[in-house]
Amino acid sequence: MAERELTAADWRGYSEAQFPQGSWSLDDHVLRALASGPRVDLITRERFRDFTLFFEWRLPRGGNSGVLYRVAESLEHSWQSGPEMQLLDDEHHKGGANALTSCGALYGLVAPWHDQRDIANTYHSSRLIVQGSKVEHWIDDTQVLGYDLESEELKERIAHSKFREWPQFAQLQEGHIALQHHGTEAWFRRIRIETR
Repeated sequence: MAERELTAADWRGYSEAQFPQGSWSLDDHVLRALASGPRVDLITRERFRDFTLFFEWRLPRGGNSGVLYRVAESLEHSWQSGPEMQLLDDEHHKGGANALTSCGALYGLVAPWHDQRDIANTYHSSRLIVQGSKVEHWIDDTQVLGYDLESEELKERIAHSKFREWPQFAQLQEGHIALQHHGTEAWFRRIRIETR
């Protein structure tokens, strides 16, 4: 296993060659989505198959973001191929009222095991573990979700969701990691990846 920090040089805009300056900023090793900028997701320049991503994140009141994995760039948006670990201020964002779109969920598909409250305006530590078809979401040292991308139950859920329109969704064996720009500010720092 190898572990390394992901720095600004490891990221670029989705479907862009460079770091999207108008959409994200880098200040003191903190990546920040700019609410006033165009909604351009950050993606890793490298593609990953099996990994553990360690990161800290912060959202403002009503904030919304996410981390996607095994993303392809052949479609208009990163979420059309990459499953998303939802990051959300459940208390102040309408998405928090639906368990399938609440903080920690596999967005739109599987609800987290635990409610996340008091999210806004403070940093939280997270891990996203992707090993073969098995995936785990962790927030503040608590596993909030685990699932199998190849399970019949998840395939059935995808077939009855908006994601059914994109055959690549959750099917790729490797791809980019994306930090979602969802129109609100979001901060990410201390991003490290461990690959197998």
